[in-house]
Amino acid sequence: MSAKFATALFLAGALIVPVAGYAAGTADTQSMTGKTKAVVSDAAITTKIKAGFAKDNQVSAMHIKVDTDNGIVKLTGTAKSQAEADRAAEIAQSTAGVTSVSNDIQVGASDSMKPSSSTTSGSTKY
Repeated sequence: MSAKFATALFLAGALIVPVAGYAAGTADTQSMTGKTKAVVSDAAITTKIKAGFAKDNQVSAMHIKVDTDNGIVKLTGTAKSQAEADRAAEIAQSTAGVTSVSNDIQVGASDSMKPSSSTTSGSTKY
């Protein structure tokens, strides 16, 4: 599952590159080029971080959201432990292009991750 997720993230990042090339050829080339480079760079950073999460056995790529703006990374979502949240921040900080990391990950399972108390035919509803 994590290999498929990492591949999907890589492909999504790869699809952004042609858009950047097209945007660089528009009438307002200088201002668009700077904006496009920032967007592509931020998307690449986010993709690299999520791929790093997917490769790491301690971090859940599915429960931690990554937002990047001008190299500043904000991590949100939930982690099972403080060690998982700390490891996610380490992966983000060690990624090329990252200038700073804001770790807003909540430790402990969210309500949507906890099983419901109602059961049907012996199976737990989620």
